[in-house]
Amino acid sequence: MNTKVMIIEDERKIADAIAYALKREGYTVEVVDHGGSAMERLYIFRPDAIILDVMLPGIDGYDILKKLQDKGRIGVIMLTAKEDIVSKILGLELGADDYITKPFDMLELLARLKSLLRRMQSAGETQQQDEIRLGEIVLHVSKRTAFADDMKLDLTPKEFDLLALLVSRPDRVYTREQLLDLVWGMDYAGGTRTVDIHVQRVRKKLGPTISETIQTVHGIGYKAAGGYSENKYKN
Repeated sequence: MNTKVMIIEDERKIADAIAYALKREGYTVEVVDHGGSAMERLYIFRPDAIILDVMLPGIDGYDILKKLQDKGRIGVIMLTAKEDIVSKILGLELGADDYITKPFDMLELLARLKSLLRRMQSAGETQQQDEIRLGEIVLHVSKRTAFADDMKLDLTPKEFDLLALLVSRPDRVYTREQLLDLVWGMDYAGGTRTVDIHVQRVRKKLGPTISETIQTVHGIGYKAAGGYSENKYKN
């Protein structure tokens, strides 16, 4: 295994304990204890996944998540001492894949990391095209950029993932539960209502004409309206 994991955590005892556990599992590990230096170290170390504390000196975990949005696919598990649901949802909306609340069980953290890496590996193995096209919608997967009618869309990470999934398999109907599982990959705290909210946001960003590509299948869920799509997925 040459999977690289960066731990961004300013509490040294916690960071050292996580690093020790990960190294025992065969991961290559780097620890960063200051939010201000995290991005520079990310460029150099190039981790596959990050274990990211919310409260950091310099810049906090939320700001780091925002900066990661254009940096390609890096798995993120957030560590937080906050138990309120709003903090957790905010992290997930900004692109985190999972969260775990302090104090936590190390075996649970390792299990969540392995699950995240499996999902990422599965997505990578099925990747065929770096570009997805459906009508006037074009997505560049590795750059994580999207265009509608040649205009660049300002999508959040989850909005991009949702649009990519729908557009890559035109006419396939997904239930809200399936979309929640495939895009969020976990028992998301916001429930299936978050799927509806994200679809609404994506439609708005696509514009009044192109938004009709994303169709509601009443009583079931959503689909991208027909046509041929060059895509990175297989059924």
